[in-house]
Amino acid sequence: MARNAPTIDAYGDGGFRLAGERREGSVLILGDEAQPWPVASLADLTVESLSPVLQAGRAEVEFLLLGVGVRNAQPPREVREVLRAAGIGLEFMDTPAAARLYNVLTAEGRRLAAALIAV
Repeated sequence: MARNAPTIDAYGDGGFRLAGERREGSVLILGDEAQPWPVASLADLTVESLSPVLQAGRAEVEFLLLGVGVRNAQPPREVREVLRAAGIGLEFMDTPAAARLYNVLTAEGRRLAAALIAV
């Protein structure tokens, strides 16, 4: 896990504040980098949208923390199966809960990626 993982300071109004910087829309955090993530709803989630996580692989990512939006819902079966086959765990929950948990887990030094759908 990168030591400089950005903290999630706030979420809502269609974006996030990461390490003091406002980011509009959904975000994908991998290691110490956060990038815009073109997934506006769970219906938009595809294996392709998670390609950076899959490319990083098990050596860099123990599991993916997925914030699925306002309400918790199960991600598509194909996404779950591809992550399982890659040896990457999956934890999914509503985005507010995922944002709070992300900060706790990164403080513990866990090797995770976070894919967070903006609320």
